[in-house]
Amino acid sequence: MEDLRFPIGPYEPDENESREERIQAIAELPALLRAAVEGLTDEQLDTRYRPGGWTLRQTVHHLADSHMNSYCRFKLALTEDRPVIRPYYEERWADLADSHLPIDVSLSIIEGLHRRWVAMLEAMTGEDYQRVFEHPESGTWKLENALALYAWHSRHHTAHITSTRKRYGW
Repeated sequence: MEDLRFPIGPYEPDENESREERIQAIAELPALLRAAVEGLTDEQLDTRYRPGGWTLRQTVHHLADSHMNSYCRFKLALTEDRPVIRPYYEERWADLADSHLPIDVSLSIIEGLHRRWVAMLEAMTGEDYQRVFEHPESGTWKLENALALYAWHSRHHTAHITSTRKRYGW
């Protein structure tokens, strides 16, 4: 039986995936996400991908929120020595009023953000990818590992949308 929480499986770093492939996943998210939501009605966007989970609309807005935070964490780690980042309550953010806006708002953010993020990622050196930030809850993160996580995160939430479409025959 399919686990609706993890349509591509829980996060486990793929040691065989190259840095370039991970950057490509970040680069491809805007187009893949836009294709995943193409033609969905408001009613469909307000459907939960699993019982107790977010709506497809909230999922799109979450990607913008989460990836903005990650982008800032990369910039902090590149410009400061072992910065302590500030976590946030993503489930609370998903309930704020802006998570009910049309998804084009967040799709536009993701397009611009990912263009900047990919430019930064492609310019980073091997040494840059070894820089770290401190997460108060999950500990020390190398940028190399954060890149792997966000490549997966991009695929993970896109799959929430595509698997929901498939399940409902949309």
